[in-house]
Amino acid sequence: MGGRRVLALMVAVLLTLGLAGCAAKKPDAADALAESFAPWEGEDRYAGLGQYVMTIGHVQPEENPRHLSLLKFQEDVENATCGHVRVVIRGEGVLGSEEEMLQEVMAGNIQAMRGGQYYYSPRMEMFTLPFLTQTRTQVDALLQSDLARAVCAEAGEQTGTVVLNICDAGGYRELSNAVRPVKTPADLAGLKIRVNAMQTTRWFFEALGAEPVTIPYVSLYNGLAGGVADGQDNPWINSAELKLYEVQPYFTALDYQFHPDPMFVNAAWFNALPQEFREILSVCAADMGAYNDQLIDESNQAARDAIAAEAEVYTPTAEELEAWKRAAQTVYDKCVENGVCTAEEIQELRQIVAQAD
Repeated sequence: MGGRRVLALMVAVLLTLGLAGCAAKKPDAADALAESFAPWEGEDRYAGLGQYVMTIGHVQPEENPRHLSLLKFQEDVENATCGHVRVVIRGEGVLGSEEEMLQEVMAGNIQAMRGGQYYYSPRMEMFTLPFLTQTRTQVDALLQSDLARAVCAEAGEQTGTVVLNICDAGGYRELSNAVRPVKTPADLAGLKIRVNAMQTTRWFFEALGAEPVTIPYVSLYNGLAGGVADGQDNPWINSAELKLYEVQPYFTALDYQFHPDPMFVNAAWFNALPQEFREILSVCAADMGAYNDQLIDESNQAARDAIAAEAEVYTPTAEELEAWKRAAQTVYDKCVENGVCTAEEIQELRQIVAQAD
């Protein structure tokens, strides 16, 4: 039985047990934004186990799969714990950047955050090696591997958190710019490309002769409109939601990289929960991750179509794509040189991918 099916079965069993003695109550939007809650309606099988609030921050808009999957997590957790763990979701960067939110989680000021924040745990970037994967099956195999579990455990130790789940941050990343069509690596030379804080992304564009520029995600549209950068890379979903096609007339369907989306939870808070609630949060987080990836797969084509209706989308030929892959090899070398991963781990990553299909 596949890993996703096992997790789904675990979730179903646990939620059935959790709901057996309490009437399911779907929280409304006001509940999700409040720090105080009305008493749970129905029989409470966890009476005496205390009340907890779990505030989760992220930077994406409400239409994004990250937010929608967090709403599922909220509903599942609150129903399964009979309201003993209330989940408050703060999206759209209202709690700060991803780095700032992770710092708040580490300090215990909020309980959790989701997003591709690897500053304190750069070894997570090994999963973002350019052109490492090509399919959802391969991505799933990587993120559910023993290597991923070990790296997430390291990240937790480094940040004082528990990485409760790791899923896909939005699908494969594509390139856009406002200067010219980009068909080959040579076309990128001299362009200012907005990158996030990830080393692998910066190294990739540097290898192609572009100039990496930093713009916070929540300021990306205005930064591009103002000419701070000529272009950027993001999944189709993100670019469509931000309406980047309004300021980026040229897109290249590169599919060069995906970003893991870890859920960091403050370890002291999590470990202080009753065991029953820790188990519920763990399986609900796994179900959330599976739902997140399903939403991404369902939404990506529509997002691409929306962009193609407003901008020029170029798909490289197989021969052109090989040139991109050759240029990306320097990123693999830099990952080894800078301690992101070892040469042996790169071989392990490739073996996991090769065995996935």
